[in-house]
Amino acid sequence: MKIKNIITHIILIFICILSLVPFLWLLSTALKGRCENIFAYPPIFIPKDFTLNNFKEVLKLVPIVRYVINSFIVASSTVILNVILSALAAYPLARMEFKGKKIAFFAILATIMVPFQTIMLPVYIITLKLHLIDNYSILAGYLGLIMPFAVNAFGIFLLRQAFLTIPKEIEESAIIDGCNSFQIFFKLLLPMIKPSVALLAIFTFIGSWGEFLWPSIVLTNEKLFTLPVGINNLSSAFSSDYRLVAAGSIISIIPIMVFFLALQKYFISGSTEGAVKG
Repeated sequence: MKIKNIITHIILIFICILSLVPFLWLLSTALKGRCENIFAYPPIFIPKDFTLNNFKEVLKLVPIVRYVINSFIVASSTVILNVILSALAAYPLARMEFKGKKIAFFAILATIMVPFQTIMLPVYIITLKLHLIDNYSILAGYLGLIMPFAVNAFGIFLLRQAFLTIPKEIEESAIIDGCNSFQIFFKLLLPMIKPSVALLAIFTFIGSWGEFLWPSIVLTNEKLFTLPVGINNLSSAFSSDYRLVAAGSIISIIPIMVFFLALQKYFISGSTEGAVKG
């Protein structure tokens, strides 16, 4: 049994190292000076000419702080809307009985199998018809980035499964005490599924923060560029200097790490909550 555990740990450590190597190479490249070869073979992960000038230069050459602010506005707004709308949709699917409930749930669940790229054109046309592009105003530009991702089937499914784990006796006791459906939802059930809400928030934030395809299509105003689009422009403008590209990429990773660390205590419990209940 001990040998089996040792082999398992060796495999896990190997996978962990494979996962960390690209990030370590990126960090090493961002910290290397001009006189050091970033394409040396075998790769040198510990910089001999350690410097932070690459980060300073990125901050001077491009408005990366503005890109970070734009990404934060879009990602945080998407998280808030996704959590609220997914919870509102999941609650009746889990706790109420109505005609066509199963059909509605499976129809929502089926949309998980539809890639966003296949519906991107109609979504773009709808966005254009609603004037939710940055040609009209900054607010419209933000809304054009947020609204297509304001709710998704994964969030509804995750929170529905979490609601199903709560015993109905708790809800019945609240009804006896005089609580209506909205009070039960906001004051009783929603606080009880905090781990799942936090898990949904983490996945939504990471997905929205790293989204490149949709912002690159709908954005034309550089003032509204999100971080992935801005980093792409950085790569185009300084394609021969990968130190700056690496430094910009490291800056883009920091907010995700902070957000995850802030909610990590909910991550494991949220990922297993509702896993057994059908």
